[in-house]
Amino acid sequence: MAAARVASGAAAPITSAAGLASLVRRNWLLAILLAAGLVLRVATQLAYRPALLFIDSIKYLFGAYAGNDPPGYELILKVFLRVGTLPMVVAVQHLLGLAMAVALYLILRRRGVPRWLAALATAPILLDAYQLQIEQSIMPDTAFEALIVAGLVALLWHPRPRPWMVLAAGLALGVSATVRQVGEIFILPALVYVLITVPGWRVKLIKAAALCAAFALPILAVSFRNYVAIKHFSLAPYAAGTIYGRAGAAADCATLTLPAYERALCPSPGQQARGPDWLDHGATSPIKYVAPPPGMPHVTMAANFSRRVFEQQPGRVASAISRDAIKLFAVQRVTFPGDTSVTRWQFQRTFPLYPPYITDVHGHLRFAQLNPAGKVKVIEKGRRFRDQPTVNTSLAGFLRTYQLGGGYTPGPLFLFTVLAGLAGTIGVLRRRASAARGAGHHGGHRVRRGPAPARLPASSQPGAPAGLRARQRQLFGVRPARAGPEPGRCEPHDQGQRDQQHDREQRGHVGRDHGGGTGPYDHRGEDAQAALQALGSAPGDQRRDHAGHRSGQVRRGYLAQVADGGRLDAHGDARVGQQHQLARPGRVPAGQFPAHTEHHEHAELQAEGHGEPRRPDLALRDHRR
Repeated sequence: MAAARVASGAAAPITSAAGLASLVRRNWLLAILLAAGLVLRVATQLAYRPALLFIDSIKYLFGAYAGNDPPGYELILKVFLRVGTLPMVVAVQHLLGLAMAVALYLILRRRGVPRWLAALATAPILLDAYQLQIEQSIMPDTAFEALIVAGLVALLWHPRPRPWMVLAAGLALGVSATVRQVGEIFILPALVYVLITVPGWRVKLIKAAALCAAFALPILAVSFRNYVAIKHFSLAPYAAGTIYGRAGAAADCATLTLPAYERALCPSPGQQARGPDWLDHGATSPIKYVAPPPGMPHVTMAANFSRRVFEQQPGRVASAISRDAIKLFAVQRVTFPGDTSVTRWQFQRTFPLYPPYITDVHGHLRFAQLNPAGKVKVIEKGRRFRDQPTVNTSLAGFLRTYQLGGGYTPGPLFLFTVLAGLAGTIGVLRRRASAARGAGHHGGHRVRRGPAPARLPASSQPGAPAGLRARQRQLFGVRPARAGPEPGRCEPHDQGQRDQQHDREQRGHVGRDHGGGTGPYDHRGEDAQAALQALGSAPGDQRRDHAGHRSGQVRRGYLAQVADGGRLDAHGDARVGQQHQLARPGRVPAGQFPAHTEHHEHAELQAEGHGEPRRPDLALRDHRR
């Protein structure tokens, strides 16, 4: 509820229907987009039951091909499906889609983005038909997106993230890596952000270490689980074997240095033209029929081939990945040569099946996998998922028409958001660099903040002349004291306590003069120094008391007489003899610089216009208890 108030600007909690209506009116554009997104998600869930499935769904439902992918999503499903069903899984994923939109809206509003622009930023999540199709599928993409958004919101919620926010962001991003291994890269931008936004190197290092520890915790836990299950301490120990398609499509086998038994994995130019997906899953792909040497697992041979391609030809691999990434910015969603057909992510009028992995046998789903020899092995655990696949043709037809008719985020808009984000980041970094240079240029003019202005009891004593009290306020910049001791101070009740308190004050003052650390009474020693500065004196010019007092101490009785007016003449000015004792001509009071002094003179003139002059750079506390 507090987050909702942040987004809407409401000052009071929403406790009634009227308050909710007011919230909706203030955020009407977001409310419209949320309603449209909800309607589309309900239509999607009713159109395809029990859920949309893909070839890789058997990995997460049954643990097929263990070690090829991180098991985070599989573990989530295993716990959820003990009490739930596949329709409940996709319902939760649709709710996560709506929650991501609200979270992004809140963080944008908190950072000062106008309501209309923050609402429009949520449209790709709420209205994109490809996003709806992903949420309806038993695939880890929705959970991966939600964890990324959670990590970003935790980091960006406060301009300087607090420790618990850093820990929450690290955990969310770390869990995302257990769902999709590519999430491991997110530690780098998160770490850079913490180092830039957190002030002070000591605090930077502490929060950066906390972020890394929180990020590593779920990864280590899942890696240990894999060690127990498949005897490999890794998120996805066989993942290199699953990227054979990417390596084979980019490889130039004529220049590769390979063992003889791996040479057979080199695809022909015609096979490379069919793309990475075919090389990974095609029935006639080299990975399906090439036999490894005796004693070597099939996945190890594929992983070694992929590793050699990445190590020897990184430029070709990076170029192939870049060409695929640029396709995201295309105006229309079309299938490019060598790519998997885009129809796999489009709504169909019939229930999508992927033989031999997912088939319809007598009105029920059957799940299977291929063994290393390429033979079909039915997954017997799939019996309890044999829900009858059904399609509501009218809703499916509407969703397909909506998707193909422009119900998706166009590629140029993605490109614009990427460029805008980069431009904004560069602008922020330049402003920070300029501010740092300015601070370094004026670093020699820093002024140590003194204690808060105190109140003089003398100005409120009965019988004190009104003109004298006004002159004291003008001279010392203080107000009449209120009754009782100041907050945090005790009132001494006898002369012995007052003497002990005075000694402690003097020791604190001496310690500060000699560069010592601040103590509970140091601020009172500064009061005396401030009083001398009010009369034009610098530290070290004070009168020395008897031998029992060290250099730099100021006689308490003298300051008390100044405060009470005993050392002032009839006009409220310091007497000539005392001026010569306390001031040197031409010296600026300690702790002030010419520009700083000029600023306070201007502030004093402004205060005089309001009837009560102020001197904020001076302070005097009552030492006569």
